[in-house]
Amino acid sequence: MTWKQLFTSSVGKKLIMGFTGVFLILFLIVHVGLNACIWANDDGAIFKKAAHFMGETIVPRILEIGLFLGIILHIIQGMTLEIQNKRKRSVGYQIPLGNRGSKWYSRSMGLLGTLILLFLIMHIYHFWTPSRLGGIGNIHELSVVEYNGKEYLNLYGEMVTVFQSLIVVILYVLGCISLAYHLMHGFHSAFRTLGLHNQRYVRIVRSCGVAFSIIVPLAFAMMPVSVYLGWVS
Repeated sequence: MTWKQLFTSSVGKKLIMGFTGVFLILFLIVHVGLNACIWANDDGAIFKKAAHFMGETIVPRILEIGLFLGIILHIIQGMTLEIQNKRKRSVGYQIPLGNRGSKWYSRSMGLLGTLILLFLIMHIYHFWTPSRLGGIGNIHELSVVEYNGKEYLNLYGEMVTVFQSLIVVILYVLGCISLAYHLMHGFHSAFRTLGLHNQRYVRIVRSCGVAFSIIVPLAFAMMPVSVYLGWVS
């Protein structure tokens, strides 16, 4: 397969979706693990240090570039495949199969992906732009805290401020619900696209995918809820 075919053929697009999907799944594992530090109840000390490491160390910063490229590729190829699939299904079935043919979230990956994109834009605006672009234009600067003579951006304080709004908390929870359903189909689909066809392992991956699709989005959703309800300090 040539590079052109990788980006233009149906098989190539699915491979890109698979590779970028697995990459984004790995990112979610790292991201949820880092953010879970807020539950240490130490006024965000561990969280601030972990966020500082991710923001100031060269390897995570390089991976951050790859992350944005992966997200963009995943979105573009996902939208392209969704358009192609809709064209193929334009005639439709004489008898609607509903969930007997596939789950509703499998048929709604385009919609779920769009909702996640809107959620991602909001999330980047709340946390990435102040930490990376603070002081530029209308983007505010984060406050700074000091531990053992070393300064850290107060991302924990930013989180506490952002999640004082009930509307924002609700939007984050809805975004996490969209992510859960997106992963419910996308997790095992990514591995199958990359060649995992053995029925025994497919069942294992499917079970891991269901667990992952519940646990990770639930953990993300509980973070703004915990801050809003004062369960962390």
